[in-house]
Amino acid sequence: MSLAPHTETAFAADWQQWHTEHEAQRSDPHGFLAVTHLHWLTENPAALAGVPGTWRVQNDVVHVVLAAGESLRRDGVELNVTGGELAFGPIEERDGFNLSAGTSVVELAKRGGEYIIRPRDPDNALLRNYRGTPAYAPDESYAVAAHYVPFRQPRETTVGAAVEGIHHVYQAPGQLRFRLGGQEQELTVFNGHAPGTFTVLFTDATSGVSTYAANRSLTFAAPERGGAVVIDFNRAVNLPCAYTDLATCPLPPAENRLSVAVEAGEKIPFEREGSL
Repeated sequence: MSLAPHTETAFAADWQQWHTEHEAQRSDPHGFLAVTHLHWLTENPAALAGVPGTWRVQNDVVHVVLAAGESLRRDGVELNVTGGELAFGPIEERDGFNLSAGTSVVELAKRGGEYIIRPRDPDNALLRNYRGTPAYAPDESYAVAAHYVPFRQPRETTVGAAVEGIHHVYQAPGQLRFRLGGQEQELTVFNGHAPGTFTVLFTDATSGVSTYAANRSLTFAAPERGGAVVIDFNRAVNLPCAYTDLATCPLPPAENRLSVAVEAGEKIPFEREGSL
């Protein structure tokens, strides 16, 4: 699914294949477009909309009590309730796992030091009505030669989040230096989710105009020993917060707010048009 203008170059064909695969991943029946609620757990037991059981957190462990007729599964296995209560955790920051409840998935995770529950329903209207994400036509001039400069020691970097009051802490291994828009540019790099990858979070002069205001993300293969690398801004993508308020996405560090216009990659989703 692509909403970029059609072009016929090999570069465009490669981008088209990548973007189609990315859209398929985004449209997963239990992806972030399927999230129906964002629940923050406390010590007080609470029933949560869209989720079976009564939930609480105590001493960094999540507890749930299931009522008669309620069930949860993990990796397809029905969970046995010992003493009427299930316990999960501790969970590392930005980590988590999924449980199953009927046709829905129940995400249990930790964000900003707090535990969250996010049910994901494949019949959620946001997913059901999703039309794809508009994007700029692929442009080879935005596949930029850069130089990766590792820091002497990784730097702990704190950034804000789409949810007010939440902060994320990342290890920044180094910095990208490149030239774009006739100017020298720098971006602080974070480790990517997949081993051997780096991610940059950034905004630019298009943010809030043609691209999502808060952030975009670009992931690429990490150079083995630093040095030369190509960063392709045509593959800059929106984070979940561009589509739903039920996301806790990180914001870019201050130094990653580029003054030039990066007219490449994904644009403002249809779901946000008129709301910025």
